[in-house]
Amino acid sequence: MRKVLFLLCAAVFAVGGTATAMTPDEALALFQNDQVMVEYSDAGRAQLEEAIAALKVALGAPADLDETSEKAVGDLAIPIELKHVVNKLSQAYYTLANVFLVATEHETYVIYRHGKNWGFKSLRMNPEFNDLSGGRFDDSVARETDVTALYWTNANWLRESSESAATKLNAVFAGVKDKSIMLTNRILELAPEFIVGGAYRSFGAFYEQLPSLFGRDINKAIYYLCHVVNEPEICAKCGATLAIPDADEYFENRTFLVEYYLIPQKQWQEAIRVLEAVLAEPIGDKYPLMNAYAQARARELLAQCQEHL
Repeated sequence: MRKVLFLLCAAVFAVGGTATAMTPDEALALFQNDQVMVEYSDAGRAQLEEAIAALKVALGAPADLDETSEKAVGDLAIPIELKHVVNKLSQAYYTLANVFLVATEHETYVIYRHGKNWGFKSLRMNPEFNDLSGGRFDDSVARETDVTALYWTNANWLRESSESAATKLNAVFAGVKDKSIMLTNRILELAPEFIVGGAYRSFGAFYEQLPSLFGRDINKAIYYLCHVVNEPEICAKCGATLAIPDADEYFENRTFLVEYYLIPQKQWQEAIRVLEAVLAEPIGDKYPLMNAYAQARARELLAQCQEHL
């Protein structure tokens, strides 16, 4: 993907700089069944960037808002009836960073920070999520029922915290690990099927990527991943069974199995088998963006695995 100056583009659209800027209603129409429905292409990326700008206009966000500041985003006055728009903005930022930006570049993690801050904004629009005003974080999470806000806050927060070994350690010391576990467990309580088992995927990657001194656990990783993949032989010993119907239709479930279990375990042949199966299937109409992205990721992982044969 070509690098685009995202922040500049967003600023232009946010102030209505072109006659063809996307409207908030057009932006909201891109979100269907919890999926962002754009193509996996440069055109799709541009469309998503326009949507982000339009969503911020809908929320009344000033053009100079510092979205890297949790306080600045949190202090913005937004009517409660626009909470769903805040959630979509958090999801859109995650999707932009995860799908369209270069994973190793600092700007990508800045975008995740934007998404995390909007996620917390949504959570704290609920007066009972009062962790900043005398309440406990765990109590706030236990009372929260907005699965979308919980999920995208956590997804962005984990990615923002994984930029480097140093940021991972800093996140552990700052309590992000324990708070992420609370958020993910709450999603599993409320809607384990959300984003085709997204909380199970999150836990799978989470436990594999933790620093070794702070809880890395490959057995927990495969336990959670086995809830979203139809691989009875791989999963025979972990005690988990498939929990999400048609989980294989969402290709990222299987690419996560490869990336966060089979590759760390150096099970190259099994990894290749799973990846080739993902690449052999049609993308389909349910998850066009994420399945196209997952296939692109599968090609990268397949090349890595083949080097070890």
